[in-house]
Amino acid sequence: MRISKLLGTRLKDAPAGATSKSHIYLTRAGYIKQMANGIYTLLPPAQRVAQKIMGIVREEMDAIGGQECLFPVVMPREVWDASGRYSSVGAEMIRFKDRSNHDLVLGMTHEEAAVHAALGNVKSYDQLPFMIYQFQTKFRDEARARAGLIRVREFTMKDAYSFHTSQEDLEQFYKKAYDAYIRCYHRMGMKKVISVRSDSGMMGGKVADEFQLLTDVGEDTIIICPDCDKASNIEVATSVMEENDHIFGVKQEVFTGSAKTIDEVCSNLNKKPNQTAKAVCYAVIGDENRVVIAFLRGDKEINEAKLKNLVGAEIAMKDLEGTGLIKGNIGCVDLHIDGAEIYFDKSLEGLESFVTGANKEGYHYIGVSMTRDVKPGKYVDISKVSEGERCPICGAKLLVKHGIEIGNIFQLGTKYTAPMGLTVSMPDGSSINPIMGCYGIGIGRCLASVAEESSDDKGLVWPMSIAPWHIYLCPIHIENEQVKEKAEVLYNKLTAENFEVLYDDRAASAGTKLTDSELMGIPVRIVISPKTLERGEVEITIRETGEKMFVKWENLSKKLDEIIVY
Repeated sequence: MRISKLLGTRLKDAPAGATSKSHIYLTRAGYIKQMANGIYTLLPPAQRVAQKIMGIVREEMDAIGGQECLFPVVMPREVWDASGRYSSVGAEMIRFKDRSNHDLVLGMTHEEAAVHAALGNVKSYDQLPFMIYQFQTKFRDEARARAGLIRVREFTMKDAYSFHTSQEDLEQFYKKAYDAYIRCYHRMGMKKVISVRSDSGMMGGKVADEFQLLTDVGEDTIIICPDCDKASNIEVATSVMEENDHIFGVKQEVFTGSAKTIDEVCSNLNKKPNQTAKAVCYAVIGDENRVVIAFLRGDKEINEAKLKNLVGAEIAMKDLEGTGLIKGNIGCVDLHIDGAEIYFDKSLEGLESFVTGANKEGYHYIGVSMTRDVKPGKYVDISKVSEGERCPICGAKLLVKHGIEIGNIFQLGTKYTAPMGLTVSMPDGSSINPIMGCYGIGIGRCLASVAEESSDDKGLVWPMSIAPWHIYLCPIHIENEQVKEKAEVLYNKLTAENFEVLYDDRAASAGTKLTDSELMGIPVRIVISPKTLERGEVEITIRETGEKMFVKWENLSKKLDEIIVY
Protein backbone atom coordinates (compact mmCIF):
# COMPACT_ATOMS: atom_id res chain seq x y z
CA MET A 1 0.00 0.00 0.00
CA ARG A 2 1.31 3.45 -0.94
CA ILE A 3 0.76 5.93 1.86
CA SER A 4 0.08 8.69 -0.66
CA LYS A 5 -3.13 6.85 -1.58
CA LEU A 6 -4.05 5.68 1.92
CA LEU A 7 -7.33 7.08 3.26
CA GLY A 8 -6.65 8.77 6.58
CA THR A 9 -4.56 11.68 7.77
CA ARG A 10 -1.88 11.74 10.43
CA LEU A 11 -2.63 14.50 12.93
CA LYS A 12 -0.40 16.41 15.34
CA ASP A 13 -3.05 17.16 17.95
CA ALA A 14 -5.23 14.87 20.06
CA PRO A 15 -8.99 14.99 19.45
CA ALA A 16 -10.92 17.24 21.80
CA GLY A 17 -11.95 15.48 24.98
CA ALA A 18 -9.84 12.36 24.36
CA THR A 19 -8.25 10.96 27.51
CA SER A 20 -7.19 7.39 26.67
CA LYS A 21 -4.03 6.65 24.71
CA SER A 22 -5.90 4.37 22.33
CA HIS A 23 -8.43 7.07 21.43
CA ILE A 24 -5.71 9.68 20.96
CA TYR A 25 -3.33 7.56 18.89
CA LEU A 26 -5.92 5.74 16.79
CA THR A 27 -7.35 9.12 15.79
CA ARG A 28 -4.02 10.88 15.30
CA ALA A 29 -2.54 7.99 13.30
CA GLY A 30 -5.47 7.88 10.86
CA TYR A 31 -7.05 4.63 12.03
CA ILE A 32 -10.49 5.87 13.07
CA LYS A 33 -12.78 8.84 12.46
CA GLN A 34 -15.72 9.76 14.66
CA MET A 35 -19.06 10.26 12.92
CA ALA A 36 -21.26 10.75 16.00
CA ASN A 37 -21.18 10.07 19.73
CA GLY A 38 -20.01 6.47 20.11
CA ILE A 39 -20.05 5.85 16.34
CA TYR A 40 -16.78 5.52 14.41
CA THR A 41 -15.55 4.71 10.93
CA LEU A 42 -12.73 2.18 10.87
CA LEU A 43 -10.40 3.58 8.24
CA PRO A 44 -8.35 1.09 6.17
CA PRO A 45 -5.50 0.60 8.68
CA ALA A 46 -7.94 -0.14 11.53
CA GLN A 47 -10.01 -2.43 9.33
CA ARG A 48 -6.89 -4.43 8.50
CA VAL A 49 -6.21 -4.83 12.23
CA ALA A 50 -9.84 -5.80 12.87
CA GLN A 51 -9.75 -8.41 10.10
CA LYS A 52 -6.64 -9.99 11.64
CA ILE A 53 -8.28 -10.04 15.07
CA MET A 54 -11.33 -11.71 13.55
CA GLY A 55 -9.07 -14.21 11.81
CA ILE A 56 -7.52 -15.24 15.13
CA VAL A 57 -10.91 -15.54 16.80
CA ARG A 58 -12.35 -17.50 13.85
CA GLU A 59 -9.48 -19.99 13.98
CA GLU A 60 -9.94 -20.54 17.71
CA MET A 61 -13.73 -20.92 17.43
CA ASP A 62 -13.38 -23.41 14.58
CA ALA A 63 -10.79 -25.33 16.62
CA ILE A 64 -13.38 -26.07 19.33
CA GLY A 65 -16.05 -27.11 16.85
CA GLY A 66 -17.76 -23.81 16.11
CA GLN A 67 -19.93 -23.35 13.03
CA GLU A 68 -19.96 -19.84 11.60
CA CYS A 69 -23.31 -18.37 10.60
CA LEU A 70 -24.92 -14.94 10.32
CA PHE A 71 -28.09 -13.91 12.14
CA PRO A 72 -30.39 -11.06 11.10
CA VAL A 73 -29.53 -7.70 12.61
CA VAL A 74 -33.25 -6.80 12.63
CA MET A 75 -35.65 -9.07 14.50
CA PRO A 76 -39.42 -9.02 15.04
CA ARG A 77 -40.72 -8.12 18.46
CA GLU A 78 -42.32 -11.56 18.83
CA VAL A 79 -38.92 -13.28 19.12
CA TRP A 80 -37.94 -11.02 22.02
CA ASP A 81 -41.40 -11.25 23.58
CA ALA A 82 -40.97 -15.03 23.67
CA SER A 83 -37.89 -14.73 25.90
CA GLY A 84 -39.39 -11.91 27.97
CA ARG A 85 -36.59 -9.50 27.14
CA TYR A 86 -38.58 -7.10 24.97
CA SER A 87 -40.03 -5.55 28.11
CA SER A 88 -37.11 -6.16 30.50
CA VAL A 89 -34.33 -4.60 28.39
CA GLY A 90 -34.15 -0.84 28.71
CA ALA A 91 -33.59 2.07 26.37
CA GLU A 92 -30.24 0.73 25.15
CA MET A 93 -32.15 -1.48 22.67
CA ILE A 94 -33.49 0.28 19.58
CA ARG A 95 -37.16 -0.45 18.87
CA PHE A 96 -38.93 0.72 15.73
CA LYS A 97 -41.77 -0.10 13.32
CA ASP A 98 -41.66 -1.03 9.66
CA ARG A 99 -43.99 0.39 7.01
CA SER A 100 -46.57 -2.27 7.90
CA ASN A 101 -46.56 -1.08 11.52
CA HIS A 102 -44.85 -4.26 12.77
CA ASP A 103 -42.69 -3.86 15.88
CA LEU A 104 -39.01 -4.61 15.23
CA VAL A 105 -35.79 -4.45 17.25
CA LEU A 106 -32.21 -3.80 16.26
CA GLY A 107 -30.30 -6.80 17.56
CA MET A 108 -27.83 -5.93 20.31
CA THR A 109 -27.30 -9.58 21.26
CA HIS A 110 -28.55 -12.75 19.62
CA GLU A 111 -29.57 -15.43 22.13
CA GLU A 112 -33.12 -15.34 20.80
CA ALA A 113 -31.92 -15.58 17.21
CA ALA A 114 -29.73 -18.58 18.06
CA VAL A 115 -32.66 -20.43 19.63
CA HIS A 116 -34.87 -19.48 16.67
CA ALA A 117 -32.25 -20.95 14.31
CA ALA A 118 -32.28 -24.21 16.29
CA LEU A 119 -36.09 -24.51 16.35
CA GLY A 120 -37.11 -27.14 13.80
CA ASN A 121 -33.48 -27.91 12.97
CA VAL A 122 -32.46 -29.52 16.27
CA LYS A 123 -34.76 -32.27 17.52
CA SER A 124 -32.67 -35.06 19.03
CA TYR A 125 -30.05 -35.41 21.75
CA ASP A 126 -27.58 -36.87 19.25
CA GLN A 127 -27.36 -33.49 17.51
CA LEU A 128 -25.93 -31.97 20.69
CA PRO A 129 -23.61 -30.47 21.74
CA PHE A 130 -23.02 -27.89 19.03
CA MET A 131 -21.88 -24.27 18.89
CA ILE A 132 -22.72 -21.60 16.35
CA TYR A 133 -21.07 -18.20 16.10
CA GLN A 134 -21.10 -15.03 14.04
CA PHE A 135 -19.29 -11.75 13.48
CA GLN A 136 -21.77 -8.93 13.24
CA THR A 137 -22.21 -5.21 13.73
CA LYS A 138 -24.48 -4.41 16.66
CA PHE A 139 -25.93 -1.25 18.17
CA ARG A 140 -26.57 -0.46 21.82
CA ASP A 141 -27.63 3.03 22.77
CA GLU A 142 -25.07 3.35 25.55
CA ALA A 143 -25.73 6.22 27.93
CA ARG A 144 -22.01 6.95 28.35
CA ALA A 145 -20.04 6.32 25.17
CA ARG A 146 -16.42 7.20 25.94
CA ALA A 147 -12.72 6.56 25.26
CA GLY A 148 -12.95 6.05 21.52
CA LEU A 149 -13.52 2.39 20.65
CA ILE A 150 -13.49 1.25 24.27
CA ARG A 151 -17.15 2.13 24.87
CA VAL A 152 -19.14 2.76 21.72
CA ARG A 153 -22.74 2.48 20.59
CA GLU A 154 -22.07 0.67 17.30
CA PHE A 155 -19.57 -2.18 17.35
CA THR A 156 -18.57 -5.47 15.77
CA MET A 157 -18.79 -8.52 17.98
CA LYS A 158 -18.14 -12.21 17.77
CA ASP A 159 -20.98 -13.86 19.63
CA ALA A 160 -21.29 -17.62 20.00
CA TYR A 161 -24.00 -19.89 21.41
CA SER A 162 -23.69 -23.51 22.49
CA PHE A 163 -26.42 -26.07 23.21
CA HIS A 164 -26.13 -29.06 25.56
CA THR A 165 -28.12 -31.92 27.04
CA SER A 166 -26.72 -31.52 30.57
CA GLN A 167 -25.04 -29.06 32.89
CA GLU A 168 -21.98 -31.31 33.00
CA ASP A 169 -21.67 -31.19 29.22
CA LEU A 170 -22.02 -27.39 29.25
CA GLU A 171 -19.30 -27.06 31.89
CA GLN A 172 -16.92 -29.17 29.82
CA PHE A 173 -17.48 -27.01 26.75
CA TYR A 174 -17.36 -23.83 28.85
CA LYS A 175 -13.82 -24.74 29.86
CA LYS A 176 -12.87 -25.26 26.19
CA ALA A 177 -14.30 -21.85 25.30
CA TYR A 178 -12.50 -20.28 28.26
CA ASP A 179 -9.17 -21.72 27.11
CA ALA A 180 -9.85 -20.62 23.52
CA TYR A 181 -10.43 -17.05 24.69
CA ILE A 182 -7.14 -17.02 26.59
CA ARG A 183 -5.38 -18.21 23.43
CA CYS A 184 -7.09 -15.47 21.41
CA TYR A 185 -5.85 -12.72 23.70
CA HIS A 186 -2.33 -14.08 23.86
CA ARG A 187 -2.20 -14.34 20.06
CA MET A 188 -3.40 -10.74 19.79
CA GLY A 189 -0.46 -9.70 21.94
CA MET A 190 -2.30 -8.75 25.13
CA LYS A 191 -0.17 -9.46 28.20
CA LYS A 192 -2.27 -8.27 31.16
CA VAL A 193 -5.53 -10.15 30.60
CA ILE A 194 -7.16 -11.85 33.58
CA SER A 195 -10.48 -13.63 33.99
CA VAL A 196 -12.87 -12.45 36.68
CA ARG A 197 -16.17 -13.76 37.99
CA SER A 198 -18.96 -11.35 37.02
CA ASP A 199 -22.67 -10.64 37.13
CA SER A 200 -24.72 -12.13 34.29
CA GLY A 201 -26.79 -8.96 33.94
CA MET A 202 -29.46 -8.94 31.26
CA MET A 203 -28.03 -12.15 29.76
CA GLY A 204 -29.35 -14.22 32.66
CA GLY A 205 -27.99 -17.50 33.97
CA LYS A 206 -26.05 -18.34 37.09
CA VAL A 207 -22.39 -18.32 36.04
CA ALA A 208 -20.54 -15.59 34.15
CA ASP A 209 -16.89 -14.78 33.62
CA GLU A 210 -15.33 -11.68 32.09
CA PHE A 211 -11.93 -11.26 30.51
CA GLN A 212 -10.40 -7.98 31.61
CA LEU A 213 -7.33 -6.12 30.41
CA LEU A 214 -5.92 -4.43 33.49
CA THR A 215 -5.36 -0.73 32.82
CA ASP A 216 -5.90 2.50 34.70
CA VAL A 217 -8.22 3.82 31.97
CA GLY A 218 -10.60 0.87 32.33
CA GLU A 219 -14.07 1.73 33.58
CA ASP A 220 -14.69 -1.63 35.23
CA THR A 221 -13.60 -2.06 38.84
CA ILE A 222 -11.91 -5.37 39.64
CA ILE A 223 -11.31 -6.77 43.12
CA ILE A 224 -8.19 -8.94 43.29
CA CYS A 225 -6.67 -11.00 46.06
CA PRO A 226 -2.86 -10.81 45.74
CA ASP A 227 -2.36 -14.10 47.61
CA CYS A 228 -4.88 -16.59 46.21
CA ASP A 229 -5.41 -14.80 42.84
CA LYS A 230 -9.19 -14.72 43.26
CA ALA A 231 -10.54 -11.94 41.02
CA SER A 232 -14.08 -10.65 40.64
CA ASN A 233 -15.88 -7.75 39.08
CA ILE A 234 -16.96 -5.42 41.87
CA GLU A 235 -20.57 -6.24 40.94
CA VAL A 236 -20.20 -9.71 42.48
CA ALA A 237 -17.08 -9.38 44.66
CA THR A 238 -17.40 -10.36 48.32
CA SER A 239 -15.21 -9.60 51.30
CA VAL A 240 -14.81 -9.91 55.03
CA MET A 241 -15.08 -6.48 56.68
CA GLU A 242 -13.58 -5.48 59.98
CA GLU A 243 -16.13 -5.92 62.74
CA ASN A 244 -17.91 -2.89 64.09
CA ASP A 245 -17.06 -2.01 67.71
CA HIS A 246 -20.33 -3.27 69.32
CA ILE A 247 -20.25 -0.30 71.74
CA PHE A 248 -23.78 0.77 72.65
CA GLY A 249 -24.91 4.38 72.70
CA VAL A 250 -27.98 6.21 73.96
CA LYS A 251 -30.56 6.91 71.29
CA GLN A 252 -31.49 10.59 71.00
CA GLU A 253 -33.31 12.65 68.41
CA VAL A 254 -31.29 15.72 67.38
CA PHE A 255 -31.93 18.66 65.10
CA THR A 256 -29.70 18.65 62.02
CA GLY A 257 -31.46 21.34 59.99
CA SER A 258 -30.61 21.32 56.30
CA ALA A 259 -27.92 18.63 56.61
CA LYS A 260 -28.89 15.89 54.15
CA THR A 261 -25.80 14.15 52.77
CA ILE A 262 -23.52 11.91 54.81
CA ASP A 263 -20.76 14.53 54.68
CA GLU A 264 -23.12 17.29 55.84
CA VAL A 265 -24.53 15.19 58.69
CA CYS A 266 -21.04 14.14 59.81
CA SER A 267 -19.89 17.75 59.81
CA ASN A 268 -22.98 18.80 61.75
CA LEU A 269 -22.64 16.09 64.41
CA ASN A 270 -18.84 15.65 64.43
CA LYS A 271 -19.12 12.02 63.33
CA LYS A 272 -17.27 9.84 60.82
CA PRO A 273 -19.09 8.26 57.84
CA ASN A 274 -18.61 4.76 59.32
CA GLN A 275 -20.65 5.92 62.33
CA THR A 276 -23.71 6.57 60.19
CA ALA A 277 -26.28 4.62 58.19
CA LYS A 278 -27.69 5.81 54.89
CA ALA A 279 -30.74 4.78 52.87
CA VAL A 280 -31.01 4.27 49.11
CA CYS A 281 -34.48 3.92 47.58
CA TYR A 282 -35.41 2.12 44.37
CA ALA A 283 -38.43 1.46 42.22
CA VAL A 284 -38.91 -1.95 40.61
CA ILE A 285 -39.20 -1.60 36.85
CA GLY A 286 -42.49 -3.01 35.63
CA ASP A 287 -44.12 -3.02 39.09
CA GLU A 288 -44.96 0.48 40.31
CA ASN A 289 -46.27 -0.85 43.64
CA ARG A 290 -42.89 -2.22 44.76
CA VAL A 291 -40.55 0.07 46.67
CA VAL A 292 -37.11 -1.12 47.77
CA ILE A 293 -35.18 0.59 50.58
CA ALA A 294 -31.59 -0.44 51.22
CA PHE A 295 -29.70 0.61 54.35
CA LEU A 296 -25.92 0.47 54.55
CA ARG A 297 -23.13 2.06 56.52
CA GLY A 298 -22.42 5.65 55.53
CA ASP A 299 -18.92 4.98 54.21
CA LYS A 300 -20.08 2.19 51.89
CA GLU A 301 -21.48 2.33 48.35
CA ILE A 302 -24.58 0.46 47.26
CA ASN A 303 -23.99 -2.41 44.82
CA GLU A 304 -26.96 -2.26 42.47
CA ALA A 305 -26.10 -5.55 40.78
CA LYS A 306 -26.25 -7.43 44.09
CA LEU A 307 -29.46 -5.65 45.11
CA LYS A 308 -31.08 -6.36 41.75
CA ASN A 309 -30.33 -10.06 42.13
CA LEU A 310 -31.90 -10.05 45.60
CA VAL A 311 -34.99 -8.24 44.37
CA GLY A 312 -35.22 -10.50 41.33
CA ALA A 313 -36.01 -7.66 38.93
CA GLU A 314 -34.56 -4.59 37.27
CA ILE A 315 -34.45 -1.54 39.54
CA ALA A 316 -34.10 2.23 39.16
CA MET A 317 -33.72 5.13 41.57
CA LYS A 318 -37.06 5.96 43.18
CA ASP A 319 -38.76 9.34 42.97
CA LEU A 320 -39.68 9.96 46.61
CA GLU A 321 -42.59 12.29 45.90
CA GLY A 322 -45.79 10.90 47.42
CA THR A 323 -44.04 8.06 49.28
CA GLY A 324 -43.84 9.67 52.71
CA LEU A 325 -40.05 9.34 52.60
CA ILE A 326 -38.00 12.47 53.28
CA LYS A 327 -34.81 12.74 51.26
CA GLY A 328 -31.80 13.02 53.55
CA ASN A 329 -33.76 12.07 56.67
CA ILE A 330 -34.74 8.47 55.95
CA GLY A 331 -33.87 6.25 58.90
CA CYS A 332 -34.13 2.61 59.89
CA VAL A 333 -35.91 3.26 63.22
CA ASP A 334 -39.72 3.32 63.20
CA LEU A 335 -39.89 3.34 59.41
CA HIS A 336 -43.41 2.50 58.25
CA ILE A 337 -43.93 2.51 54.49
CA ASP A 338 -46.67 0.22 53.20
CA GLY A 339 -45.33 -2.45 50.87
CA ALA A 340 -41.70 -1.40 51.16
CA GLU A 341 -39.07 -4.12 50.92
CA ILE A 342 -36.28 -3.24 53.34
CA TYR A 343 -32.76 -4.68 53.17
CA PHE A 344 -29.90 -4.20 55.65
CA ASP A 345 -26.33 -4.50 54.43
CA LYS A 346 -23.83 -6.60 56.36
CA SER A 347 -21.77 -3.44 56.99
CA LEU A 348 -24.35 -2.51 59.66
CA GLU A 349 -23.96 -5.70 61.68
CA GLY A 350 -22.56 -4.93 65.14
CA LEU A 351 -23.05 -1.19 64.73
CA GLU A 352 -24.53 -0.21 68.09
CA SER A 353 -24.11 3.57 68.26
CA PHE A 354 -24.70 5.26 64.92
CA VAL A 355 -26.53 8.11 63.23
CA THR A 356 -29.59 7.56 61.05
CA GLY A 357 -32.42 9.72 59.78
CA ALA A 358 -35.40 10.27 62.10
CA ASN A 359 -37.93 10.11 59.23
CA LYS A 360 -38.75 13.72 60.06
CA GLU A 361 -37.66 16.83 58.21
CA GLY A 362 -34.52 18.31 59.76
CA TYR A 363 -33.92 15.57 62.35
CA HIS A 364 -31.65 12.56 62.86
CA TYR A 365 -31.15 10.00 65.60
CA ILE A 366 -27.79 9.49 67.28
CA GLY A 367 -26.77 6.53 69.44
CA VAL A 368 -28.91 4.06 67.47
CA SER A 369 -28.25 0.34 68.02
CA MET A 370 -28.91 -2.25 65.32
CA THR A 371 -29.70 -5.00 67.84
CA ARG A 372 -31.66 -2.85 70.30
CA ASP A 373 -33.50 -0.36 68.08
CA VAL A 374 -33.67 -1.84 64.58
CA LYS A 375 -33.66 -5.64 65.08
CA PRO A 376 -33.27 -6.68 61.43
CA GLY A 377 -34.24 -10.23 60.62
CA LYS A 378 -31.04 -10.73 58.65
CA TYR A 379 -28.19 -8.91 56.97
CA VAL A 380 -27.43 -9.19 53.26
CA ASP A 381 -24.46 -8.33 51.07
CA ILE A 382 -25.51 -5.32 48.97
CA SER A 383 -22.48 -3.03 49.23
CA LYS A 384 -19.38 -2.66 47.09
CA VAL A 385 -16.13 -4.14 48.32
CA SER A 386 -13.54 -1.57 49.38
CA GLU A 387 -9.76 -1.82 49.12
CA GLY A 388 -8.19 -3.27 52.26
CA GLU A 389 -11.13 -5.48 53.17
CA ARG A 390 -10.22 -9.14 53.55
CA CYS A 391 -10.40 -11.96 51.03
CA PRO A 392 -13.13 -14.42 52.09
CA ILE A 393 -10.93 -17.33 50.98
CA CYS A 394 -7.48 -16.62 52.41
CA GLY A 395 -7.88 -13.47 54.51
CA ALA A 396 -5.39 -11.33 52.57
CA LYS A 397 -6.11 -7.65 52.01
CA LEU A 398 -7.96 -7.10 48.74
CA LEU A 399 -6.73 -4.77 45.98
CA VAL A 400 -8.86 -2.58 43.72
CA LYS A 401 -7.82 -2.46 40.05
CA HIS A 402 -9.43 -1.20 36.86
CA GLY A 403 -9.88 -2.99 33.58
CA ILE A 404 -11.39 -2.99 30.12
CA GLU A 405 -13.82 -5.86 29.53
CA ILE A 406 -12.70 -7.50 26.28
CA GLY A 407 -14.86 -10.62 26.40
CA ASN A 408 -17.37 -12.54 28.44
CA ILE A 409 -18.79 -16.04 28.70
CA PHE A 410 -22.03 -17.14 30.36
CA GLN A 411 -23.77 -20.32 31.46
CA LEU A 412 -27.38 -19.51 30.60
CA GLY A 413 -29.22 -22.64 31.67
CA THR A 414 -32.64 -22.84 29.96
CA LYS A 415 -33.41 -19.11 30.23
CA TYR A 416 -34.03 -18.91 26.47
CA THR A 417 -34.74 -22.46 25.33
CA ALA A 418 -37.59 -23.04 27.81
CA PRO A 419 -39.75 -19.96 27.09
CA MET A 420 -39.09 -20.23 23.35
CA GLY A 421 -40.10 -23.89 23.29
CA LEU A 422 -36.90 -25.53 22.04
CA THR A 423 -36.90 -29.20 23.04
CA VAL A 424 -34.90 -32.28 22.09
CA SER A 425 -35.86 -35.90 22.59
CA MET A 426 -33.68 -38.01 24.89
CA PRO A 427 -32.82 -41.73 24.61
CA ASP A 428 -35.52 -42.67 27.13
CA GLY A 429 -38.22 -40.92 25.10
CA SER A 430 -38.46 -37.85 27.33
CA SER A 431 -37.93 -34.30 26.11
CA ILE A 432 -35.74 -31.60 27.61
CA ASN A 433 -34.97 -27.96 26.98
CA PRO A 434 -31.30 -27.77 25.96
CA ILE A 435 -28.93 -25.90 28.27
CA MET A 436 -27.15 -22.96 26.66
CA GLY A 437 -23.87 -21.12 26.95
CA CYS A 438 -22.95 -17.87 25.21
CA TYR A 439 -19.56 -16.36 24.47
CA GLY A 440 -18.76 -12.81 23.29
CA ILE A 441 -15.67 -10.91 22.14
CA GLY A 442 -15.77 -7.26 21.06
CA ILE A 443 -13.53 -6.84 18.02
CA GLY A 444 -13.17 -3.06 18.17
CA ARG A 445 -12.63 -3.16 21.91
CA CYS A 446 -9.84 -5.73 21.46
CA LEU A 447 -8.26 -3.44 18.87
CA ALA A 448 -8.45 -0.47 21.23
CA SER A 449 -7.23 -2.54 24.18
CA VAL A 450 -4.10 -3.66 22.35
CA ALA A 451 -3.51 -0.04 21.35
CA GLU A 452 -3.95 1.01 24.97
CA GLU A 453 -1.60 -1.61 26.38
CA SER A 454 1.11 -1.55 23.72
CA SER A 455 1.49 2.14 22.90
CA ASP A 456 4.32 4.36 24.14
CA ASP A 457 4.98 8.10 24.19
CA LYS A 458 5.59 8.11 20.42
CA GLY A 459 2.48 6.29 19.29
CA LEU A 460 1.07 2.85 18.62
CA VAL A 461 3.14 -0.34 18.85
CA TRP A 462 1.30 -3.15 17.10
CA PRO A 463 2.12 -6.80 17.82
CA MET A 464 3.21 -8.59 14.67
CA SER A 465 0.13 -10.85 14.70
CA ILE A 466 -2.41 -8.06 14.17
CA ALA A 467 -0.38 -5.19 12.71
CA PRO A 468 -2.06 -3.63 9.66
CA TRP A 469 1.22 -4.00 7.79
CA HIS A 470 4.43 -5.63 8.95
CA ILE A 471 6.85 -3.27 7.20
CA TYR A 472 6.98 0.51 6.92
CA LEU A 473 9.16 1.23 3.90
CA CYS A 474 10.63 4.68 4.46
CA PRO A 475 12.81 6.22 1.73
CA ILE A 476 14.58 9.37 2.93
CA HIS A 477 15.18 12.06 0.28
CA ILE A 478 12.87 10.41 -2.20
CA GLU A 479 13.57 13.30 -4.56
CA ASN A 480 16.92 11.56 -5.11
CA GLU A 481 16.36 9.45 -8.22
CA GLN A 482 18.52 6.59 -6.95
CA VAL A 483 16.65 6.46 -3.64
CA LYS A 484 13.28 6.55 -5.38
CA GLU A 485 14.25 3.89 -7.91
CA LYS A 486 15.64 1.56 -5.23
CA ALA A 487 12.56 2.08 -3.02
CA GLU A 488 10.24 1.20 -5.90
CA VAL A 489 12.24 -1.92 -6.69
CA LEU A 490 12.26 -2.99 -3.04
CA TYR A 491 8.53 -2.31 -2.62
CA ASN A 492 7.68 -4.46 -5.63
CA LYS A 493 10.09 -7.19 -4.54
CA LEU A 494 8.80 -7.41 -0.96
CA THR A 495 5.18 -7.32 -2.10
CA ALA A 496 5.87 -10.13 -4.58
CA GLU A 497 7.38 -12.13 -1.70
CA ASN A 498 4.08 -11.66 0.24
CA PHE A 499 5.44 -9.27 2.81
CA GLU A 500 2.83 -6.74 3.96
CA VAL A 501 4.32 -3.34 3.20
CA LEU A 502 3.18 0.23 3.78
CA TYR A 503 5.29 2.32 1.41
CA ASP A 504 5.81 5.96 2.41
CA ASP A 505 6.16 7.36 -1.09
CA ARG A 506 5.51 10.97 -0.06
CA ALA A 507 7.89 13.82 -0.80
CA ALA A 508 7.95 14.67 2.90
CA SER A 509 10.80 15.46 5.26
CA ALA A 510 12.73 12.73 7.04
CA GLY A 511 11.38 13.95 10.37
CA THR A 512 7.76 13.74 9.21
CA LYS A 513 8.20 10.24 7.82
CA LEU A 514 10.01 8.86 10.85
CA THR A 515 7.51 10.45 13.24
CA ASP A 516 4.56 9.04 11.28
CA SER A 517 6.11 5.59 11.20
CA GLU A 518 6.34 5.59 14.99
CA LEU A 519 2.85 7.04 15.39
CA MET A 520 1.30 4.34 13.18
CA GLY A 521 3.10 1.59 15.08
CA ILE A 522 4.13 -0.66 12.17
CA PRO A 523 6.46 -3.33 13.68
CA VAL A 524 9.40 -3.06 11.24
CA ARG A 525 10.73 0.09 9.57
CA ILE A 526 13.09 -0.09 6.62
CA VAL A 527 14.93 3.13 5.80
CA ILE A 528 16.59 3.73 2.45
CA SER A 529 18.73 6.84 2.14
CA PRO A 530 21.66 8.06 0.05
CA LYS A 531 23.99 6.92 2.85
CA THR A 532 22.58 3.38 3.03
CA LEU A 533 22.71 3.14 -0.77
CA GLU A 534 26.41 3.92 -0.70
CA ARG A 535 26.96 0.94 1.61
CA GLY A 536 24.57 -1.40 -0.20
CA GLU A 537 22.44 -1.66 2.94
CA VAL A 538 19.12 -0.76 4.44
CA GLU A 539 18.49 0.33 8.02
CA ILE A 540 15.96 -1.79 9.93
CA THR A 541 14.36 -0.53 13.14
CA ILE A 542 12.14 -2.67 15.37
CA ARG A 543 9.31 -0.48 16.63
CA GLU A 544 8.74 -2.32 19.92
CA THR A 545 12.33 -2.28 21.15
CA GLY A 546 13.95 0.48 19.10
CA GLU A 547 16.66 -1.97 18.05
CA LYS A 548 18.45 -0.92 14.85
CA MET A 549 20.44 -3.02 12.42
CA PHE A 550 21.99 -2.59 8.99
CA VAL A 551 21.37 -5.39 6.51
CA LYS A 552 22.86 -5.96 3.08
CA TRP A 553 20.39 -5.92 0.21
CA GLU A 554 21.04 -9.54 -0.66
CA ASN A 555 20.31 -10.65 2.92
CA LEU A 556 17.17 -8.58 3.47
CA SER A 557 14.48 -11.15 2.67
CA LYS A 558 16.12 -13.74 4.89
CA LYS A 559 16.43 -11.27 7.76
CA LEU A 560 12.79 -10.23 7.42
CA ASP A 561 11.71 -13.88 7.54
CA GLU A 562 13.56 -14.14 10.85
CA ILE A 563 12.02 -10.96 12.27
CA ILE A 564 8.42 -11.28 11.09
CA VAL A 565 7.32 -14.24 13.17
CA TYR A 566 4.02 -14.63 15.05
